[in-house]
Amino acid sequence: MSTTPAPPRTGSGAGEKGLKTGALGLLSSVCIGLASTAPAYSLAATLGLIVVGVGLQAPIITILAFVPMLLIAYAYKELNAADPDCGTTFTWAARAFGPRTGWMGGWGIVVADVIVMANLAQIAGVYGFRLVGLDSFAASKAWTTTAGVVWIVVMTAICYVGIEISAALQRRLLAVEVVILVVFSVTALVKSYGSGAPATALPVDASWFNPFNVPSASAFTAGMLSAVFIYWGWDTAVSVNEETADSARTPGRAAVISTVLLLLIYTLVATSAQSFAGIGKDGIGLGNPTHSGDVLSGLGDAVFGTTGIGDVFSRLLILMVLTSAAASTQTTILPTARTTFSMATHRALPAGFARVHPRHLTPTWSTVAMGMASIAFYVLLTAISKNVLADSIASVGLGIAFYYGLTGFACVWYYRRVLTRSVRDAVFKGVLPLAGGLMLLYFFAYGAFDVYADPGYGATSIDLPLVGRVGGVTVIGLGALLLGVVLMLVQRVAQGSWFRHPDVPAAAADPASAPGS
Repeated sequence: MSTTPAPPRTGSGAGEKGLKTGALGLLSSVCIGLASTAPAYSLAATLGLIVVGVGLQAPIITILAFVPMLLIAYAYKELNAADPDCGTTFTWAARAFGPRTGWMGGWGIVVADVIVMANLAQIAGVYGFRLVGLDSFAASKAWTTTAGVVWIVVMTAICYVGIEISAALQRRLLAVEVVILVVFSVTALVKSYGSGAPATALPVDASWFNPFNVPSASAFTAGMLSAVFIYWGWDTAVSVNEETADSARTPGRAAVISTVLLLLIYTLVATSAQSFAGIGKDGIGLGNPTHSGDVLSGLGDAVFGTTGIGDVFSRLLILMVLTSAAASTQTTILPTARTTFSMATHRALPAGFARVHPRHLTPTWSTVAMGMASIAFYVLLTAISKNVLADSIASVGLGIAFYYGLTGFACVWYYRRVLTRSVRDAVFKGVLPLAGGLMLLYFFAYGAFDVYADPGYGATSIDLPLVGRVGGVTVIGLGALLLGVVLMLVQRVAQGSWFRHPDVPAAAADPASAPGS
């Protein structure tokens, strides 16, 4: 592997790290933001879990989860305008609160991305075998794990070769994916109201969109944390900011546009799927626990049929979930590699993570390390979890809430002296990011210490010394974040320049020079 340290530069700021600048425009950035969330894959992995938690209120939960995501997207937009650094939360939290908080913000990104890679790999393994009719292999943990590991290796290699190749592939995959999801939704709705409607079909009802019908506060929180996952990923458009044309504006615009488009897609699919399949616990019902972590594979045949053109569309739906997982795998590796790359250039990680390929101009060791860490976690989770899909989705919600919420608070604190400059500054730099941060803080705390800590929640529980039996989701989610504290202390001892003399000192934006909203 031919690599070289990043070229000589005057600093470690945006555009000075040796990455390929100007490689992406607004369209490519929006596509990367959408592809990162992987609509087909996210719905397949999460819609059933939301239904199990909140029942018929699944559509309104998918809509409400959009709110904190949009609010945090504005925080990303405002912070990126001031500092388009590919470290995103790592750099911004350090600029607002200091080097330790910044380090943990970067670690939060790594944690969320590594955990979700287990889910992506599992989905890719299962759908890959189903696509070619090998259902017995799809049901085998050994075969799906092997296929998932191969999947991670291939996607890591693509990200290693270059971001332009990744972006071009994203645009093509995303276009087909959205078309198939729309066709699926329209077909499901038409059949739900037709003479041949399945016994599970339910007419769309206004009560589905009433959040006060959710059974309990714990159900609402669990549903929201699961639903937040389906929007997560648009921040990849910001993490590649140093490789984007007009890096101070384009990534932030792409983040906001991505979240709005996702709202439209998810509302349509969630409503139509529930209308067609219902929320029953048997057959194709979305509440069936046997496929709560993968609802689309069973719905494809039921909606499209198994003969003629229906069979073609059913296969295309499986293919779209597979390619959606491929797209998301790529765009999960991209931000993590760039986060650790930025941390290394700022001397918060070993210098090896700052190496750049001389020809591809992509992070080398950061990309490879992401792939290796993902494989290790995936194999470990497969060994200890009874349901890799459900446990990984639930625990990644904690990581998402942690670093997204931290970004919202960082935005408010960094711009605290600017908030009285204008009404727009007060709203977009203060009110919206703060509201998003508070929402995610609530979901994180209530989910981690109440809902997910219950040994009866999820598919796995673990005995902890001095604590007793705790839900596996809390152990995985909080344990991964606490591991970051240990690694931060090790890094401080081994290479403490970032912590003692950070090149991104904590400060407040100057009202005279801070960018406008």
